Amino acid sequence: MAFTVRTDQELEDALTALAASEGISRQEIIRRAVLERYERAGHTARVRDSSNRMIDRWGDVLIRLGTV
Repeated sequence: MAFTVRTDQELEDALTALAASEGISRQEIIRRAVLERYERAGHTARVRDSSNRMIDRWGDVLIRLGTV
């Protein structure tokens, strides 16, 4: 699937430098960056949901521990 990305000089330089240092294509640099960002966003949501569940379940205990 084709996709065009408009870049500025700063991004061009960064892509070229990263591709050269890692020995992969500029396309692969972009691909990995997007997938990493996607994974982080999902992880953040999962941690937030888990934290909310724990606060619902153990919030009263945490409040009591914080006031001892």
